[in-house]
Amino acid sequence: MAATIDPILGRYVHVSLGGRPHRIYFEEAGQGIPLVCLHTAGADGRQFRHLMTDAAVTAHFRVLAFDLPWHGKSTPPEGWQREEYRLTTRGYTEAIRSFCAALELAKPVVLGCSIGGRIVLNLAIEHGGEFRALIGLESADYQAPWYDTDWLHRPDVHGGEVCAGLVSGMMAPQSPEASRWETLWQYMQSGPGVFKGDLHFYRVDGDLRGKVGAIDTARCPLFLLTGEYDFSCTPEDTARTARQIAGAETVVMEKLGHFPMSENPAQFRRYLLPVLERIRARQ
Repeated sequence: MAATIDPILGRYVHVSLGGRPHRIYFEEAGQGIPLVCLHTAGADGRQFRHLMTDAAVTAHFRVLAFDLPWHGKSTPPEGWQREEYRLTTRGYTEAIRSFCAALELAKPVVLGCSIGGRIVLNLAIEHGGEFRALIGLESADYQAPWYDTDWLHRPDVHGGEVCAGLVSGMMAPQSPEASRWETLWQYMQSGPGVFKGDLHFYRVDGDLRGKVGAIDTARCPLFLLTGEYDFSCTPEDTARTARQIAGAETVVMEKLGHFPMSENPAQFRRYLLPVLERIRARQ
């Protein structure tokens, strides 16, 4: 039997972030408009493998997903063992813009989920002119924490299993079992303290309340798609945020939760493909 090989290419790019050298791993597939995908807290770019093998997407879009520093195959900066990892709005924004600049991506589309959906809003506020469009999955200006981050990095519990257990209920009950467990497996592999450090951005540093009204959707279209079963970023959270942004478009995705691109790719593409077609039609 002939082997099946996914049309995904993985490479490293070297960038300077915060004045320190970083080696960033990314995967890509397809051709056309750059579509940069941002993974959720404590995970990595593998969440987007289904987009990279979907011919309806890759025929018109060059899909790229990079692992944030400390995540997946991206290594922490030298000296990491002497510091506590904490993701900040400034550092996250710099990482995205530096990645796009290093690969010379002209007016890319950025799609982010969860923490990626939050930072998409900040990109729209501060740098909207650099992007063709922005897509926020499970995106809102703020969500009140419902979790205790102290459990995410302790010597007396298995950190990976706690991370997976924390997010396990955030997926829709209709999502296929294999896809649900693949999503959780990535959380089980997160580095020590990484999920906790990401949630510093999500619950503290990335609070965008009172700021999203400055977003100009005439300059950069903004699409907000949220799963109906997401109790972390609820449809109500997204709707509240969208009401403050003139021209923002929102969709509540049926039979999906907090990880639409990995928990149920077939259902997710029903909502994503029309958005990508609209973006492509604006060229």
